[in-house]
Amino acid sequence: MVTAFVLIKIEDKNLPKISEKLLAYDGVKEVHVVAGEYDMIAVIRVEDNAALSALLTDHVIHTEGILSTKTLISLQSCAE
Repeated sequence: MVTAFVLIKIEDKNLPKISEKLLAYDGVKEVHVVAGEYDMIAVIRVEDNAALSALLTDHVIHTEGILSTKTLISLQSCAE
């Protein structure tokens, strides 16, 4: 299982519509609206790096309203 955090800049600030579109993609588990340099963070969990690459290049970056993305891949997870 691969977990990635996609930092997203959007151009039209229609946060609910873009969140809805992102959550419709298989593998996008959460979308958070954030303050700072980026507007949103999408949490993605997929089977492997090939699935992550396909989701990002075939769908996420082509989502209407998304200006740019930056992807961080989790190497290790710690939780309570």
